[in-house]
Amino acid sequence: MAPDRLPAEQAEGSESAGANAAALADQVQRLLAEKQELTDTLVRRQADFENYRKRVEKERHHDHRRGVESLVERLLPVLDGLDRALAESNDPAFVEYRKGFELIRRQLWETLAKEGLVRIEALGQQFNPHFHHAIERVETTEHQEGIVVDQLQAGYSLQNKVLRPAMVRVAAAPAAETARRSSQKN
Repeated sequence: MAPDRLPAEQAEGSESAGANAAALADQVQRLLAEKQELTDTLVRRQADFENYRKRVEKERHHDHRRGVESLVERLLPVLDGLDRALAESNDPAFVEYRKGFELIRRQLWETLAKEGLVRIEALGQQFNPHFHHAIERVETTEHQEGIVVDQLQAGYSLQNKVLRPAMVRVAAAPAAETARRSSQKN
């Protein structure tokens, strides 16, 4: 403390220093609050951007998958045609051509299988409406009721999604036996 200062001047100086300190403390608090608000905004923006990036990636993956699915669906008739061509030819002159068709069919199948295409097994299986499309019921005693007895067109699934159900004929109990069962229940 300077000896030449009066107590009133000292009080004014300490009040102004106190006011300056309070003003600085207020300014520091405002700046800290503003910094916190900007930090929170930055964190929200980063989270929004990350969510956007994930959504775009998911949409891109979905679009790619749908494109593959669409292409495979359009190639199924080609695969069916090759299967029919290979099944129908017993002509000895066709033996050399058959080898070429078998090679082409195998290459096509391997390419489609790498994308996740799986043939739906139907013959001898229990009818399942999720995988089979019943075209006809065949009355028979040789098979249990509901068993697929004939496959008219192959069914396929791609990455666990049915692209085309197998067209099948399903075993049914003969009408006489069905009538007998219903009369026994009554």
